[in-house]
Amino acid sequence: MSFFLHIPFPAWDIMRLFPWDDEILEGILGCDLVGFHIDDYCLNFLDCCQRRLGCRVDRSRYILELDGRTIHIKTLPIGIPYDHFAELSRKTPKYLKEKDQKIILGVDRLDYTKGLVNRVKAFERLLEKHPEHLEKITFLQVAVPSRIDVKEYQALKEEIDQLIGRINGRFSKPNWSPIRYIFGCISQDQLAAFYRDSAVAVVTPLRDGMNLVAKEYVACQDLADPGVLLLSPFAGAGGTMVEAILVNPYELDDVAEKIHRALNMAFDERHLRMKHLQRREKNEDVTFWLNSFLRAMGLLVSDVNNNPDLAKMNPLVVDDFDEYLSDFAHLSSNDPEGPGKLCLILDYDGTLASISQKPELALLKPETREMLKRLSKYEEIINIVIISGRSLGNLKQMVGLEDLTYAAAHGLEILSPDGVTYIHPVSAEHELKIKALLVGLEAVCEKTEGAWIENKGPLLTFHYRQVVASERAGLIARAKAVFTEHGFHAHKAPMALEAKPETTFGSEWNRGRASLHILKTIYGEDWSDITRVIYAGDDESDEEAMEALSGIATTFKVASTSNSARTCANYRLKSPDEILLMLQWIEKQLCASRSPSPVNSPRLSKSPLTLSFSFDESSDDDMRRIRTNSRGRTQNIFRSSKSRNSLLNSAIRKLSESNSSVLSAPELTTPFSPLSSPRLELKLNRVL
Repeated sequence: MSFFLHIPFPAWDIMRLFPWDDEILEGILGCDLVGFHIDDYCLNFLDCCQRRLGCRVDRSRYILELDGRTIHIKTLPIGIPYDHFAELSRKTPKYLKEKDQKIILGVDRLDYTKGLVNRVKAFERLLEKHPEHLEKITFLQVAVPSRIDVKEYQALKEEIDQLIGRINGRFSKPNWSPIRYIFGCISQDQLAAFYRDSAVAVVTPLRDGMNLVAKEYVACQDLADPGVLLLSPFAGAGGTMVEAILVNPYELDDVAEKIHRALNMAFDERHLRMKHLQRREKNEDVTFWLNSFLRAMGLLVSDVNNNPDLAKMNPLVVDDFDEYLSDFAHLSSNDPEGPGKLCLILDYDGTLASISQKPELALLKPETREMLKRLSKYEEIINIVIISGRSLGNLKQMVGLEDLTYAAAHGLEILSPDGVTYIHPVSAEHELKIKALLVGLEAVCEKTEGAWIENKGPLLTFHYRQVVASERAGLIARAKAVFTEHGFHAHKAPMALEAKPETTFGSEWNRGRASLHILKTIYGEDWSDITRVIYAGDDESDEEAMEALSGIATTFKVASTSNSARTCANYRLKSPDEILLMLQWIEKQLCASRSPSPVNSPRLSKSPLTLSFSFDESSDDDMRRIRTNSRGRTQNIFRSSKSRNSLLNSAIRKLSESNSSVLSAPELTTPFSPLSSPRLELKLNRVL
């Protein structure tokens, strides 16, 4: 017998408030399988069963034991009839007649958990902070009646009615009102049309089990002009629909800013996010959920993992990235499981190299440089991009490697491995403004010891790291005033403020825009279908890239202190040393994909294949590794090695790629001397 709960399961601190909590838990545990939408609900349930009922639980495999029975807990996120909604959106006529206006849509039951009051207040905040949207947008809120005989729900409706009336009275124009409010039920045809024709959907419940409105909106979108989904992380869908713009409904200013961002989002980012959302929701529709549930009902777990959790975290090691980068295991250009290309986008200062008092002292460790050099040799699989606020010449000098892509000035200058340089166009007006800003900041520096300016052409960086700590607050305030006076926003950098140019679209160029441009340039328009991306950075400029790549790339925030500042990154690392561990893990995967285990077969051909190769004694450091492919051709692949014996063994392993097995290699039984044996022949039999 099985049970599925459509609403969130509460944490222990909430569950323990119920006088009958033990009866609820024991009743649910009468089933053999218990399903929830997301992992958090499963873990909450396991925690409550352990604390209240004393059950033995295994959180790693989601099982628990009660009265000699094993109960299985399963994460089963529900889906929608995707094809049904997609078909409706294609056939239904247009109901919204507004011209030259973007529609922001909300669809909910009238319920206190849906966050309608917060949402309407956030929309008001948007109009206050961004008056340029007046008469250009309309917020359409559909509220389906629910529990209208309950006094609290009646009070909620009255509050929303008054709030919407006040906002409309405040902002309305003769031919425009900011909010259109429908209290009632609408047909599915109308709903599909609203979904299809809305530029932004705001799905911001304060708490929700899954929320299928977000999925229905995605199903009805037209990729020729897709909308943007804003989604609360407090809905179950927020844990799976990672390409949506996640926003905390309690932070009204943040909701307003995220709506503003969605309204101005470029087509390529809207298309990319919606394409990934539609692909997932189509594959994981309600039929998929039903089949998964029925399949899980027969699932039995027999092996028990008895390894206890450690009380203290061990230092990070290479193998720990098996968890962080599980999607990147067995990297290969011929990987049938997914994209075969890997793009590493790595910040320099604070990520690859430690932050220093002066930029010229932020040196790359030799082992990190050597690791990047080795990885760059896998050019058929991997591309490495070094991104920085430094100038192009300085960045390339600090790294000192060829075969990499360098994105300097936060991506305004991009140098590809083939020598082609891309320089983002900057207006003449910006050049005049940046010169005036330089003069203004120089006046500030003259009055403060330790402050200095780094002129990077289109960028200007005001440094204050060497200023006495007691004087920094006043200095920053004066510098920001100069930035504002000259029409610039003062972007935060590590112990610095930066001025950046605007693009031709009227928004500032940042690392997020630069990263998407680089990926599109290297791999083409469909880069997300063939490429996996890892981004690592340490400061706010990197957050812009992580935000643009959220749900698309695996991102790492490098922080040398126990700073709990908010980040868009998937994971946190402590230092450039841990970035080196990540690079070592990647090399390990690449080596594994290039060195498969030998294939043994009893069926051998009658005629052996003879392979001959020799070492060039004139180049003892730069040796050649010989790889023989299935057609008997050899390729010279650069490799540094201290031992020719290990090189020979590597060559033998590589021969297994051609489905051959070693028949005889007598020279390998004794230490190999290149002086006495400059040439070695191995006889092999081809596997039939």
